[in-house]
Amino acid sequence: MPAKYLIAKCIPSNLDRLSSANEKELWNEHILLTEVFLDKWKKVRTREMPDLSKAVAGGHHPSLLDLSVELANRMLTHCNFCRWNCKVDRSKGTRHGTCQLESTSRVGSYFHHRGEELIFRGIGGSGTIFFTSCNMRCSFCQNGDISTDKDNGIPITPSALALMAWQLRMEGCHNVNWVGGEPTIHLHTIVEAINLLDSFTKPDTRQLKYIQSVKSDDGNYYFDSWQTNSEHAFYQGQLFNCPQLWNSNFFMSQEAMHILRNIMDVWLPDFKFGPGKCAFDISRTPWYWETVTGNLKLVHEWGEDMVIRHLIMPNHIECCTKPVLEWIAKNMPEVPVNIMDQYHPDNLCDPESSKYRERYNDISRACAPEEISLSYQYAKELGLNFEPLLYEKSAAFYEL
Repeated sequence: MPAKYLIAKCIPSNLDRLSSANEKELWNEHILLTEVFLDKWKKVRTREMPDLSKAVAGGHHPSLLDLSVELANRMLTHCNFCRWNCKVDRSKGTRHGTCQLESTSRVGSYFHHRGEELIFRGIGGSGTIFFTSCNMRCSFCQNGDISTDKDNGIPITPSALALMAWQLRMEGCHNVNWVGGEPTIHLHTIVEAINLLDSFTKPDTRQLKYIQSVKSDDGNYYFDSWQTNSEHAFYQGQLFNCPQLWNSNFFMSQEAMHILRNIMDVWLPDFKFGPGKCAFDISRTPWYWETVTGNLKLVHEWGEDMVIRHLIMPNHIECCTKPVLEWIAKNMPEVPVNIMDQYHPDNLCDPESSKYRERYNDISRACAPEEISLSYQYAKELGLNFEPLLYEKSAAFYEL
């Protein structure tokens, strides 16, 4: 099937020049075009396969995807990508919000991820791109090297980012997996990169050499064989077709959600904390519960594909794991849930680290087998759809 962005690229806007419209006019147009998009997308999901080649290649009007690029760049000037709603002008870089970023995005690494859920990694891997910085401050972050260091990795343009995604897909990855850190705070770069995905016939060697400085797997092995691995990378044999996966903490604004709706094919949200003080105490994140549950409800109401991830943490079964699982069971019991058991003390929670903070003592150990078994048993009692994802993981031996 065509990825969403291909459908968005074939929907023309009635606005001749996006740059001359104000932001309210752009949003009004986005709402109207989203309805057109949804009609086409629903037909695709019933296996009615449209011929998009002429629509994508022709036409003089900007597309819905062009409109999304313009809106994301407008939002950057009063940044409201996430729930913090800092409203700083990141395009100028004279002030900084919670993420501490300006307009330039940085990537710490990209590679064929073999550790994601089987439904995403398949046999070719999930093409994962890790961005730096984050809008949350999780004390236990297992990607702390990139989430707490905004200068990690290399600065990238939308064109360089598009080449990363193009390369991974041409090497046989089943999708492109936007993650971090946190991808939300790089929304403008990501949306523009997706709009450029079909612009490559072969890569610029200098740009390829530059981005491969942060490629974490054997780029030469994969890329030398890209011609034999790219058979599924094209829709109807001609349009570059790359499914998009949004791997996020889901601490996003409603505006960001609506831009991503017409672009992301699969949502992979984290649902970490319960409704109490844990998000604030462990992650310095207010408004967590209402923001994440609100965004989860939105994706569910839209009828989109989603897998929810929940990480079991030591001493947080009653306050976090149980309320999270109960909420899912009440609101979207059919949605697949990955109840993850791989917690280990990291970042500020690792007693062996110089960064260790005593106030995080209660999560400074791995989960006990009893805590993991209890979490799985509770999910089973609630009737959650978690076992297919669990059984292909190493924790499958825990008795249910």
